[in-house]
Amino acid sequence: MKKISIVIPAYNEEGNVAMIHQKIKEVFDGLPNYDFEIIFVNDGSRDNTQQKLEELSKQYDEVKFIEFSRNFGHQPAVKAGMDSALGNAVISMDGDLQHPPEIIPEMIQKWEEGYDVVFTFRTYPKEISFFKRKTSDLFYKLLSSLSDVNLTKGGGSDFRLLDARAVDVMRNFNEDDLFLRGLTSWMGFKQIGIDFTAAERLSGKSSYNLKKMFTFAFTGITAFSVKPLYLAAYLGFLFSALSVIGYGAYVVHSFIAKTEISGWASLIMTIVFFGGLQLIILGIMGIYLGKIFKQVKDRPNYIIKNKNF
Repeated sequence: MKKISIVIPAYNEEGNVAMIHQKIKEVFDGLPNYDFEIIFVNDGSRDNTQQKLEELSKQYDEVKFIEFSRNFGHQPAVKAGMDSALGNAVISMDGDLQHPPEIIPEMIQKWEEGYDVVFTFRTYPKEISFFKRKTSDLFYKLLSSLSDVNLTKGGGSDFRLLDARAVDVMRNFNEDDLFLRGLTSWMGFKQIGIDFTAAERLSGKSSYNLKKMFTFAFTGITAFSVKPLYLAAYLGFLFSALSVIGYGAYVVHSFIAKTEISGWASLIMTIVFFGGLQLIILGIMGIYLGKIFKQVKDRPNYIIKNKNF
């Protein structure tokens, strides 16, 4: 009997963990040829998530939990679950039921057909705000154009199945800024995508705000490409050329026309503009240097405080 490991990061999900366990259990009741385990990773929750997980684990043998010493983030939580999973395949999904467990049988079927990675294309119902849909689409377009990974529109969900061979590769990654969606695409193997419609969050409030979205975007872009550094260099050459051509022509015209070169406003605007451009370029370089600084420390991605297996 093949075993499927379900990895679920949980941050303040006390109202959801029991329900998602019930939903997954119902799915596997219809899959008698498969055993399963659910690994909840408590990512430093401030509510009663840990208490709920301990209660569930006492009632059901398939429920396992990992408790972090503090909040390390969603991506380290997913990796921690994968590092501890023992299944022939591992499925990662969120704990708020926006990733419907009902499509797990289809993911397993594709895996049995020979696919090592089964990822999902996320579509949003009409109830989801226009801003949320458009910013999500824009993020993946930007990431695909500025990085060396190709994430299809809507295909960046963390709801995916990985064969044990792909999980073994994932365990060997020791990057400080984890971006598992990009790593899954980068490492290859035979992959296929399936559609799902994101449901409404069952309980609680999402902590994924606009600031975290931009941070996640920068992490993805700088983790897989140096194109922003080339872009900064191109901008430097472009504006240097424009300044030489434009202001050179102005100086020549003033010399021929015998007009005085004056104008504090234009001078200040020029200084401020190019000063801002230099700060942008230095900022891009600083992001990469910061990544190197953190990586060479070789600190662990997460610290486990407690686990029941």
